[in-house]
Amino acid sequence: MNTLTKTIEYFLFITTELTVLFIGISAIVAMVLMYVPQETLKSWLSKRGLFGNILGAVFGALTPFCACSTIPVTLGLLNAGAPFGPVMSFVIASPLLNPIIISMVAALMGLKACLLYFGVTFFGSIVFGLVLEKIGGAKYVKDIRVKQSCCCDKENKIPSGFWERIKVAFKSAWQDFIAVLVYLLIGVGVGAGIYGYMPQEFVVKVAGPQNPFAIPVAALVGIPLYIRAETAIPIGLALAQKGMSMGAVIALIIGGAGMAIPEMVMLASIFRKRLVASIVAVIFATAVIGGYVFNLLV
Repeated sequence: MNTLTKTIEYFLFITTELTVLFIGISAIVAMVLMYVPQETLKSWLSKRGLFGNILGAVFGALTPFCACSTIPVTLGLLNAGAPFGPVMSFVIASPLLNPIIISMVAALMGLKACLLYFGVTFFGSIVFGLVLEKIGGAKYVKDIRVKQSCCCDKENKIPSGFWERIKVAFKSAWQDFIAVLVYLLIGVGVGAGIYGYMPQEFVVKVAGPQNPFAIPVAALVGIPLYIRAETAIPIGLALAQKGMSMGAVIALIIGGAGMAIPEMVMLASIFRKRLVASIVAVIFATAVIGGYVFNLLV
């Protein structure tokens, strides 16, 4: 009964914290984007070379798109003639660096972990965007058109008054929260079960700092296990509290957020299989390298 009580307390505490965090950060981002036109952000990707890749990664970090909006934006940029490398940096950064993930990592795992996570994924997005362009990945883009659609459609009209914009921002944040609530509750529920009932000795033995293979295995496990990062992070937090190495936790989050099966399926609708496989390999490499860096520095 004592264990059950602690499990329920953990579930309620993490759910409340993530709810406030998600709605607050989403509203702030929505407000910022009202003052920075998306056309201005997209124009960044017209830059070529290293600077273009940096701006592509920044664009991915600033725009909290889900996969159903990322894919049309990606194809629209490519059809408009944007350089392939910066667009790939955007594609890689978008699921890994959106403001919700960054704020959740900071709140649940600490500022140092957040800064390292951001550094590893941001650097990886830039480097691998350059690599994918150099190896000729542009020739694997399908000649198709994708319409902007689905769950992320929102009214495009932006009110002129400040308080009206705040109201619209929180309405948008609430809609986003409702869309991910099921995934968040699943993640927190599984995490609470791990926190309350999984033996710490087992986690330390299988995925502790002394197991050098824990990081690549965690990155692979993240692929089929999670369909939203909001699910991955609470589970990763619970495993970390049970003794899982921070590197393995970060590899799990990067693998789950970046290589989610639904997003890979949608990428396959605009890219040929070889390019999709290259993107999966890139994110897996980022997860593994980032995991080992975390174990060395945290």
